[in-house]
Amino acid sequence: MVRGGFPVRGEPPFLFPGSLKWSPENPIFWGAGRDNQGRDAMSGAAHPVLVLLVSLALATVAGSGVLAGLTALTALGVTAMAVYVMRLRQARTRWAWLGLGAGALAEAVGILVDGPQGAGHIAMATIIAGTLLITPTPDQSRLSRLRSIVDALLVGSSLLMTSWNFVLAPAEADGNTLLIALPVADVVLGTVAIAALARWRRGYRGSATLVLVSVGLMLIALGDSTAVRMLADNVTGWLSMPAAGGLAGYGMLLLAGIRAAGMGRLTEQEPEPDAGVARRPASLFLPYAAVLAAVASGTFWLATGHASSPVFTWCRFASIGLIMLRGLILVLDNRQLARRLEERVIGRTAEVANREQRFRALVEQSSDSLAILEADSTVRYQSSSVERIFGFPAAVLVGRRLVDIVGKRAAPRIQAAIENVLGRPGGVHTFTVTLPHQDGSWRLSEMTITNLLDDPYVEGLVFNTRDVSDAQQLQDQLRHEAYHDALTGLVNRALFRERLAAAFQDEVSILFLDLDGFKEVNDSLGHAAGDQLLVQVAARLLDVVPPPHTVARLGGDEFAAITLTDAAALAVDILERLDQPFIVDGRELHVGAGIGIASAADATDIEQLQRNADLAMYKAKEAGGGVYAAYDPAMHDALMQRLSLADDLRLALDRDELLLHYQPTVDLATGEIIGFEALVRWQHPTRGMVPPLEFIGIAESTGLIVPLGRWVLAEACRQAVAWGRPLKMAVNVSVRQFEAGDLASTVAEVLAETGMPADQLCLEMTESVLLTDTDENLSRIVSLKALGVMLAMDDFGTGYSSLAYLRRFPMDVLKIDRSFVDRLGAGDAEDETLVDTIIRLGRRFGMRTVAEGIENEAQLAVLRGMGCDYAQGYFLSRPVPAAAAGGLLEGGLAAFAVAGPRS
Repeated sequence: MVRGGFPVRGEPPFLFPGSLKWSPENPIFWGAGRDNQGRDAMSGAAHPVLVLLVSLALATVAGSGVLAGLTALTALGVTAMAVYVMRLRQARTRWAWLGLGAGALAEAVGILVDGPQGAGHIAMATIIAGTLLITPTPDQSRLSRLRSIVDALLVGSSLLMTSWNFVLAPAEADGNTLLIALPVADVVLGTVAIAALARWRRGYRGSATLVLVSVGLMLIALGDSTAVRMLADNVTGWLSMPAAGGLAGYGMLLLAGIRAAGMGRLTEQEPEPDAGVARRPASLFLPYAAVLAAVASGTFWLATGHASSPVFTWCRFASIGLIMLRGLILVLDNRQLARRLEERVIGRTAEVANREQRFRALVEQSSDSLAILEADSTVRYQSSSVERIFGFPAAVLVGRRLVDIVGKRAAPRIQAAIENVLGRPGGVHTFTVTLPHQDGSWRLSEMTITNLLDDPYVEGLVFNTRDVSDAQQLQDQLRHEAYHDALTGLVNRALFRERLAAAFQDEVSILFLDLDGFKEVNDSLGHAAGDQLLVQVAARLLDVVPPPHTVARLGGDEFAAITLTDAAALAVDILERLDQPFIVDGRELHVGAGIGIASAADATDIEQLQRNADLAMYKAKEAGGGVYAAYDPAMHDALMQRLSLADDLRLALDRDELLLHYQPTVDLATGEIIGFEALVRWQHPTRGMVPPLEFIGIAESTGLIVPLGRWVLAEACRQAVAWGRPLKMAVNVSVRQFEAGDLASTVAEVLAETGMPADQLCLEMTESVLLTDTDENLSRIVSLKALGVMLAMDDFGTGYSSLAYLRRFPMDVLKIDRSFVDRLGAGDAEDETLVDTIIRLGRRFGMRTVAEGIENEAQLAVLRGMGCDYAQGYFLSRPVPAAAAGGLLEGGLAAFAVAGPRS
């Protein structure tokens, strides 16, 4: 029976000549993956042979009807597998699998519904042919497409000659039109199978799948044509044999589908090979093999006494013409190929030349010197960059031994490096060496030797030499900057610690030094003047502390020294040298220092040693500066007490342990109390009454002076309002209060809270406030003055340059320091003249003067005689609590009861 006309598998979109090009390089349709040995997983013949043997075995035991049913089921399996593979492929390949699945489905339906004989086979062929026409093809040259068409026509005409003699002619004689149509479809299938097999190429992923499809199509076509001949000859006893061929063919197609599905999802094709590479012997000679087979079968046909038919004759003429046309196409294609190859050779030759030129330019312009040497260090090649780097022309070096050129200093190192790599092919050795420059200087260089004596393209030792002198100089500079102070050039804190750690076991001593009055210089004369002063101080320290001792600047105006000699004697020498005046911008400046000394014998590590020196320096600074102090364990105890007192002071405000005493300010003309100065006291729960000198400094250093100062201000204003008299209340203001925030806002808040009239509040500040950030503080003082309060300059005459600020700052009161008042009344005309000058100066600038520290009646009399406005002191009254101060307001002062008012 002829139901097994078998549809061409989905490959035709890639193999049908004149329509689409089949590409074995494209794994999307044919390929399946490879095993670990690189072979196609199903490239062996075991499964196809097994399918063929099973089909033949079934033909011997089963009838053609059973085989037809099995063929239909197998075709349905091919349909299902084609649908599955189609989902894993790109659009172009999907069309091929769609055609295969639809064709197989048509074959199966034709068999199962038992319709017109062979209708399913013809439908399958029609579907496959239509799929081939609508499926897009990969790009190929016109000659390649034309040759594919000619090959297909040549194969088709050859198969038609054979089919006409053995199948078509007997079918035509039988007069059955369907029997004539089926062999034509078989010729198409055979043409597709041979054309596909012509594209076979070893090594591509779809090779085995391609063979399965080609064999399957041939078996389908051969089985169907054999069945047609048997039906034409009315031989029905052996129809099971050609049916077995159809079953085996679909089995081959099913194996191919399983193989393609095993590849999984594919989205990219393998690259298309070059045209010259793609011309395989199979594609060149298989069409001729089909022609030879047709000629052989025709000769046999004629030799057995059969007559030649017109179809046979025209097919022979057509084959001869196609062979001639194919030869012409091959000649043209070969010429085109030769031309492309020639262009490619020219292009690649030019590219190689360009690359060589680029490489040569890179070598010649490189920052490295490149040379190729023989094993005995003879220079065979030298890049011209050596002249730019070392000053020697390349021609001077070529042909000479490098160890003779570099001189006695570098030759041994280079010879040792050469010997290091000689026994190691491909070995690399990098080292630094000092090489001579043509100008006579020596340059630190990094040299890399690579042993390429065994490389046929080099056959020498490759030397890459780089001048690293500048890099080394930069590295040394960076290292120096990292460990030295940029301003003074002294060792910085980091290197000081390293050297101290290295010398710690040698019982060293260290000196910490802090300048006296540097801040005032910096603030009044500017940072540039301060920097000049620091440079001069550093130079004097280097003179006094010569190497190998270390002198360092730790930061700001802090210096340090490491010494193994008598540290106390060294401190004395330093103080004497610093006591000499400094000349900065034409001005003579006097700057002392406080020095702290600590020994490694009193410390367990360098951290403790530095803390000890810092404590000693703090002790020297407390003594007024200009002295040195050696560390004593009692200093640590004092520090701990200081820290404990600081902790207690933080709680003093919350515990209401602070109170104010008031010292009256007296009008020297009338003897009346015109106001008070508020002075804070601390009633400690365990220490008793703590003097201000013991905790004000702690408050300043810890920042507690800010909340403490606000409390004093508010409490003093509240008490002044409570007395109900127009009294002036003086309150001291510290530098930290100015720096901490908006002092004017704080004063305004306190005035509003307490109801204190602004003109009755007098804020006293020392010259240190005026000398710190002068421009900023001037604006702050102006803001305070705008509130209407009075401003007083406390301790006038003791500062750095008091007179310079009288015009600039809007002060209302000058308070003459007690150090000047102490010497009044003792007959010292110079001191009396100084105080009289201050009083006159204040009067000239419209300021009131207040004398502090009056201890006796003689001082009082002198000040009254000079016209001083106001006075304070123990002779008049000590600071007293608020209740006692109220009593003074009621009863007056005893001192003035005796002295009487000024006349």
